[in-house]
Amino acid sequence: MSFSELKTVRTRLNRSELFVPGSKPELFEKAVSSNADVICIDLEDAVAPQDKDQAKKNIISALNDFDFGKKTISIRINGLDTTYCYRDVIDVMENSGERLDLIMIPKVGVPEDCYAIDMLVTQIENKIERNKKIGFELIVETSLGITNLDNIITGSKRIESLHLGDADYAASVRKRTTNIGGPNPDYVTLTDEIDGNREKHWNDLWHYPVSKMTTIGRAHGLRIIDGPFGDFSDPDGFIAHAKRTAILGCEGKWAIHPSQVDLANEVFTLPEAEVTKAREILKAMKSAQESGAGAVTLNGKLIDAASVRQAEQIITQTELIESQS
Repeated sequence: MSFSELKTVRTRLNRSELFVPGSKPELFEKAVSSNADVICIDLEDAVAPQDKDQAKKNIISALNDFDFGKKTISIRINGLDTTYCYRDVIDVMENSGERLDLIMIPKVGVPEDCYAIDMLVTQIENKIERNKKIGFELIVETSLGITNLDNIITGSKRIESLHLGDADYAASVRKRTTNIGGPNPDYVTLTDEIDGNREKHWNDLWHYPVSKMTTIGRAHGLRIIDGPFGDFSDPDGFIAHAKRTAILGCEGKWAIHPSQVDLANEVFTLPEAEVTKAREILKAMKSAQESGAGAVTLNGKLIDAASVRQAEQIITQTELIESQS
């Protein structure tokens, strides 16, 4: 390991993050009764301009009156380039008590975006003597954001997680697709001719931003959460996409419809067989270390210190899930 220590930010269970428009308070109770780990109440894209003030009042009322249990509660504020942003932060924080956990900042592009919101939040926390410190979720959804990602994360010590905003990212880089998180039939590789046939292999057009987010975000100890899958009538497509991002290092995914919550929880909860294997690795390595060996074989495979680190990640996440159930 490097002499520079990697510190992980606050750990939260974030397998599923259910989005609810702040303008539809009738959906709040359904969100609370769902199995979502995180509820994000939206003030941005899901709320029409004429409804934003009322949506904010709905959120304040819910944060004061609802019992959210163990769920993590976030709000997505409007962008820094709007006239709504500063009032979103001030009005909600000054009038909603201690229940809010996170603020999601959309379309981050430079470190100063995070710094500006941190300044507002810090002043409010000090003014109202808030005990619980607010954390930040950042949505990476522009070419500027993905390019500046390493620097953006230095903009605030409140940053806990990175999220991919598929649709806006696609628009920003001018992808020729209207899919949100899904595949595209033109993004394929055509094989050479074999026995008179040529096969098409579909590729993942979201691989690059997700891979970059996981690599850079994990270097800063952040959670990496995959964004939306727009076709909520396609559970198989959602699961397939979630599995790809889980393999790349994401630990959760957005749910833009309640039907996607349990799907996300299932994908991002490791199978019992993997957990059992991880426990066996830790047990085998402990025995090896006690005998003075640096590596050992288990079921015909070599395991060493790197295997231990992989296993420890699995056990840590499993214990976190168990503690919330």
